[in-house]
Amino acid sequence: MKRLVPGLIALTVVFCLGSAPVSAQDAAAGGALFKQKCSPCHQVTGLGIKGVYPALAGDPFVVGDDKIVAKTVLLGRGGMPSFLPVLTDQQIADVLTYVRSSWGNKGSPVPPADVAEVRGQVPQSEQKDKGN
Repeated sequence: MKRLVPGLIALTVVFCLGSAPVSAQDAAAGGALFKQKCSPCHQVTGLGIKGVYPALAGDPFVVGDDKIVAKTVLLGRGGMPSFLPVLTDQQIADVLTYVRSSWGNKGSPVPPADVAEVRGQVPQSEQKDKGN
């Protein structure tokens, strides 16, 4: 049992480091991109414009499954444009991490690998329709 404890501790440390929170630099990059690409509709406050653009502040959707949120940003929805041809996986992850941790939202960071996985699932024909 004494031999297992150090191994379990090491495994726990590796696991935790692998899922480390987003850096301040990534959060700042996400905030800057949000202000540039998203705030004209969703507003700097994240409150949107009632009846036109949805609020992101306090929205359970934006703090839910990060892959579903990433797919929405990649492909667009309703009047929202597709950002698939415009933003990299890292940029989308940064913006989503910013949104999920702003205005009282308590969502976890979005890893760029999750965005890449979702992007990889978009059929080529759909990517071409979105401008790729």
